[in-house]
Amino acid sequence: MAAEGDETERTVVKTYVPRHQKEQWTDHADDLDMSQSEFVRTMVQAGRRGFDPDDTPSNGDEPASEEPGSPGSNPRGSALEDRILSVLDSGAYRDWDELVEALTGDIESRLEDALQDLQSADEVRYSGRHGGYTKVDG
Repeated sequence: MAAEGDETERTVVKTYVPRHQKEQWTDHADDLDMSQSEFVRTMVQAGRRGFDPDDTPSNGDEPASEEPGSPGSNPRGSALEDRILSVLDSGAYRDWDELVEALTGDIESRLEDALQDLQSADEVRYSGRHGGYTKVDG
């Protein structure tokens, strides 16, 4: 066990989530070019801001509760800008529609999968009569 004050020792944290949630996290982490561990750590830290009374800056940059050496809530800079640059790496000119397609990729299939999951969980319902989806009231 590390001596008190040794803030560099890492340890494993386990949690259990529904399969669809893990898949969403995996997709989102991939979109941000992050590992799953980095994504979960970043999202937890971002969600804790404002809830921790010791959440005051320790060095002017990061909150005191931030893991040393851990990136902040935006560890990779701007992921969208990085993805745009990656698409344009080929040197070819891309018009607006080509950029949108390259950046959104399979958003329609991801939307369909998410809606199916929400319908299976009875959180969303489709109505042909109303021509769309609605949230199921609890």
